[in-house]
Amino acid sequence: MLSTQGTAKRPVSRRRAIGAALLSVTAIAALTSCAEEPDGEGGKSGDTVTIGLTYSPNIQFAPFYVAQEKGYYKDAGIKVNLRHHGAAEDLFGALKQGREDVIYAGGDEMLQARSKGLSVVDIATVYHKYPVALLVPEDSDIRKPEDLKGKKLGTPGEFGETYFGLLALLKEAGLAKKDADVQYIGFTQQAALKGKRVDGVMGYVNNDGVAFKESGIPVRAITLDTGEGGESLVGPSLGSTQKTLDKRGDEIRKFVDASLRGMRYTIEHPEEAVKLSKGYIPGLGDSKRQENALAVLKATEPLMRNQQGEIGYIDPQVWGRMADFMYEQGLLDKKVQPEEAYDSDYLPKS
Repeated sequence: MLSTQGTAKRPVSRRRAIGAALLSVTAIAALTSCAEEPDGEGGKSGDTVTIGLTYSPNIQFAPFYVAQEKGYYKDAGIKVNLRHHGAAEDLFGALKQGREDVIYAGGDEMLQARSKGLSVVDIATVYHKYPVALLVPEDSDIRKPEDLKGKKLGTPGEFGETYFGLLALLKEAGLAKKDADVQYIGFTQQAALKGKRVDGVMGYVNNDGVAFKESGIPVRAITLDTGEGGESLVGPSLGSTQKTLDKRGDEIRKFVDASLRGMRYTIEHPEEAVKLSKGYIPGLGDSKRQENALAVLKATEPLMRNQQGEIGYIDPQVWGRMADFMYEQGLLDKKVQPEEAYDSDYLPKS
């Protein structure tokens, strides 16, 4: 998820595409509010703050649904529009055009967008652990990145977090892509692994990990090193353009604060978070869908906190390692100064 990054011609990411088949454009439109869309980059002070939540309503966005339903945005004195993108829409397109003020996207995706000239800035980290891993059968002899040499590894394509994560795992082992047999399998991870067409597949530990378990395929996750020497990547985060931050900084701070309140409540009350999300996610009234959503939320909770239990925290060291790694791997159009790509000033002070 290289996902859209400035062009609608690239395939969409697994995270952003997940569940898209369940929704029509009409259903998506019915779930989002009808706030007036501003012209140009960045709305006027006092307007609705619009956040782009990618292509379809999904339980991964529960913190924002919860913040809306619990009145956290209202308490902060702001109006918020939770906007799900159209299926063919560029990830950063609405942000560029000023139709969105904040975007939910990977830090790695933001770095790529900056390398293409978009002044997007990470203002809060949503997932502190990179959510992508290599999923292998429980009885696989793959135990660590060094074991990937010569193995058939499936990934949706040469794009996005699944691809970035694969390159990072190989890098940790001192391997290059040519040292493994990389297969581009689309979003067919379950079929590819069950049919033994590959030795492991790149997927999301919360969504795909739960899906494998529910389908009766026991898997283990080979995750990225989170230590100081790891080739860390920054996963899902909240970003805004520098122009919007300059014009609407106080409102964006209030938005981040209220959203983190929603995240904290979701972590502490996952069952209620699922109930509060029912009005935003078609089909979530079904008991089986609710069980799946709860399982995904519980698998997501460890990703949303850092080792100190903090939420939202931006780690400069991880950004520095990621910027070097992505440039070395040819994933950036040009070198990007990582310290220009994030700003902790929009996080709550306490």
